[in-house]
Amino acid sequence: MRAASGSLFGLAYGDSLGKPTEFQEYAQIVAHYGPDGPRRLEGEPALVTDDTQMALAVGEALLELRGTITPETFEPVLRRRFLEWAASPENDRAPGMTCLRACAALADGRPWTQATQAGSKGCGANMRVTPLGLIPGLADDQRSGAAQLQAALTHGHPTGLAASELTAYACLWLKDGLAPNLLLEALRERCLGQREVYHGEWLGDLWQQPTVTSPEEFIARGWDECAAALDRVSEALAAGKHDGDPCLATGAGWIAEEALATALYVYLISPEDPVAVVGRGAASSGDSDSIACLAGAFAGASLGLSAWPTEWQTQIEYADRLFRLGKAWD
Repeated sequence: MRAASGSLFGLAYGDSLGKPTEFQEYAQIVAHYGPDGPRRLEGEPALVTDDTQMALAVGEALLELRGTITPETFEPVLRRRFLEWAASPENDRAPGMTCLRACAALADGRPWTQATQAGSKGCGANMRVTPLGLIPGLADDQRSGAAQLQAALTHGHPTGLAASELTAYACLWLKDGLAPNLLLEALRERCLGQREVYHGEWLGDLWQQPTVTSPEEFIARGWDECAAALDRVSEALAAGKHDGDPCLATGAGWIAEEALATALYVYLISPEDPVAVVGRGAASSGDSDSIACLAGAFAGASLGLSAWPTEWQTQIEYADRLFRLGKAWD
């Protein structure tokens, strides 16, 4: 199936389709593309945003480590990759301010727990985590800790950490053959089972913030907010009427749990039709590129690379880098 490649390319395809619609009102998007949203990549190459660029940074950091992924090895390589992204002339795709501020602080060498934007749970925490769901051979604690650490370097809010872990596990489970109709329940169980699990080896003293009395209290807040977002997905799917702006049902996606929820919603409406999934994600009034990129990652992980239009593989920006990661993990 080449599921890892399918997921990585799906992320980039959704990102590219959502790039021109991100700051448009829903009515504008429908007037231009129709109610199904954009269905064709535009440009040679079809450009992506910081979502794909940062996902590549995470993926290439993992590839560089060749399986020796620990807090001590992952953090400095990830820091370097993020700073290379921040300084790149191609970092001109409306990057998030949280990522830019955190990278500026990381650049002076201070500990990441001081550089992170502790109050931010923006979707930049989980838009880039897909590679940690696709890389094979990780132990459960290792995958969870690394997924949360990659978020925490820039976004220190517990909901950003939990949403990142859930995004990674959604990709992992779909890649490994989980039926899409079982995904929400699996994610809910993850919220319950991990609710008071603080990965101190990976996160250090990040939990020590004003009014927080314990690491368990800190991380539980993130899992609870994600669980509530998953409940909204279930309610939206059960409503049976899925036309219109998906952000009205599950959130605009600018924050981590809403990006996850709305991506899951647009994916689970028609998980067998990946082009419809990313088109629907791009036809949204909120953070369209992030919603569509996560939804595309889910669809590609489940259906594999061949489910996408063949011609898109050579049209999308950074195809060579996407192929390299996919080949390593398929």
